[in-house]
Amino acid sequence: MGKYGSIAVIYGSDSSEWEVSCRSGEFVASRIDGNEYDVYEIFARFGKWSLVAYRKKNSMRVTFPEESRPEVNKTDFSISVLGEKIKFDYAYIVQHGAPGENGQMQGYFEMIGVPFSSCGAFSSTVAFDKYACKCFVRNLGIVKCAPDVFFREGDEISADLDYPVFVKPTQGGSSFGVTMVRKSEDLEAAVKFAFSESSSVLVEQGVVGKELTCAAYFDGKTVKALPIIEIVSENEYFDYDAKYNGHSQELCPAPVDDSLRLLVQDTTCALYRSLGCKGVVRMDYISARDGLYFLEVNTIPGMTSASLVPKMVRTAGLDITAFLSSIIENS
Repeated sequence: MGKYGSIAVIYGSDSSEWEVSCRSGEFVASRIDGNEYDVYEIFARFGKWSLVAYRKKNSMRVTFPEESRPEVNKTDFSISVLGEKIKFDYAYIVQHGAPGENGQMQGYFEMIGVPFSSCGAFSSTVAFDKYACKCFVRNLGIVKCAPDVFFREGDEISADLDYPVFVKPTQGGSSFGVTMVRKSEDLEAAVKFAFSESSSVLVEQGVVGKELTCAAYFDGKTVKALPIIEIVSENEYFDYDAKYNGHSQELCPAPVDDSLRLLVQDTTCALYRSLGCKGVVRMDYISARDGLYFLEVNTIPGMTSASLVPKMVRTAGLDITAFLSSIIENS
């Protein structure tokens, strides 16, 4: 028997990724063990948290019309359903972007003492900001980081980097606001576009090589790495279209030699421990001629049926329901 009875799966977000988050959350909720837990699906966006559906142990899923969804009481993280007050034992956070990935949601749960599935507030905040995270990782000295330039609004825009470069909002995901820039005269427009998603921007020198990704999790005894994936995009890079419209190949396990596979997995586990991660976390890299380059950390990676982490779980020969139970019981 597990430690928890009622699991709240929280999805939706205040960011451009909210629809992707809903798909991830619905998948997670559908795969959590219905023999072990009561599962409640909470849609949370711009401060309004409401119950979309619930599934009691060994029962069918019950949904609510949008106009009559019960609202969550944030004072004690509870809800009233058909006259019954439910106080949630555990939160499975599947919010891509703010507030679920930048430490705000984690801070709330830490303050009220409710256990949750992801990294803690501090680790989430550091990992979510691409520039802060790169500074942290660069200082560890265990993996290469490409040269970059950091901007805030009002800064003079210039970058003494080799082109092409990638212009990225420092906070955000799913490639929203990201542009590949091939010549310096196009840099300013790309930076301004990135500011539409974030108040700060990272311009990163492009690295040529294989794009690889790997996830790690804690199984109750040790940090384990899942099989790595090589991403082959039909587009210039792994942009939103390639990620979500089928314009990429995601080769799992990645067709690489054992030395590179072990390097990526060992690096991922080392970063997981150094950042103080919890739950399942995905790390992205470029394998270039001169070594392995770190790209970013995804503390709440995509969890749709077609997402990268579920593919890794299947390739590892693990059952997704058992995997989610392990995350719930050990985070």
